[in-house]
This record gives sequence, C-alpha cells and structure tokens, in this order.
Amino acid sequence: MELQFSGNNDHILSVFHECDEGKKGYLTRDDLKVAVVMLFGYKPSKYEVDQIMKGIGGPGVSLEHFVSLMTTKLAAVVGDDEIRQIFMAFDTTCRGFLTLVDVQKAFSTVAPHIPSHRVQKVFSEIDRDGDGRVSYRDFEYMMKYSTEDAL
Repeated sequence: MELQFSGNNDHILSVFHECDEGKKGYLTRDDLKVAVVMLFGYKPSKYEVDQIMKGIGGPGVSLEHFVSLMTTKLAAVVGDDEIRQIFMAFDTTCRGFLTLVDVQKAFSTVAPHIPSHRVQKVFSEIDRDGDGRVSYRDFEYMMKYSTEDAL
C-alpha cells in the first residue's frame, strides 16, 4: 500500500525520517520524543508518549500513524494561533481581557446586523465568572466548544 501525503506534510515526513534512528521504518519512544521536540518545541510528558504508543501493535510508531497523529496535533496548534489572533483583534487596548464595549465594537464592525441584545447575551455567557471581563481562556473555550450555542 502506497501512502499519499499532501505538501503540507513534508515537514512531518522529514522529521520522521530524521528521527528514525537506523532507518527502521518506525519511531521508538526515544525517537518519538525527539520528533515531538522538533515539531512542537517541547518535550512530551511520559503520559503523552504512553498514549501515543498504546495500542501500536508493533515495535514503534509507523510513518502512517505518525503523520496522522502529528497532522491532527499541528492543526490544533494552528487553530489555537488563529484563536489568539482573533482575541487580539478584539482586544484593541491590549489589556489581556475583553469588555462588553470591546465585543460590541467588534460586532458593530464585522456583523452590524446582529442586535445589541444578542451581543450582550453572548458576552454574559462567555463571561463565566460574571466579572465583566472575558479572559483569553474564556474566549478560547467559547471558540472551541460553544460556537453553536453562542448566537
């Protein structure tokens, strides 16, 4: 079976081949740790490595399995970067939190057809602790988990 990879996976493929000590065709636990450092810039925890290695059914992580896992993981990282950029666009004063006024200004610019009372309702739902501020963590939670419920 020949694997098909898109151009977006070139970096993942090169990391796999670079970390495959001895050109075995799979990554051992140690190889995998190095690969994660190369791709994401952090050393994975023992738990994370255990989760990846669990149920492999062979001596290590195959190329196909590695590409699948790392593509998913990279997509999540890219998604987080996009969420941070959106938050920063809302946070025009760089305070690290959003107020109702910040959110109303953003909505009036990008979605003026949404009534003010709906924007207020969304804000109050996102502001989980009710302090009048939406932290990045609250905003990220809303972007990842509650988008269908927001409006």
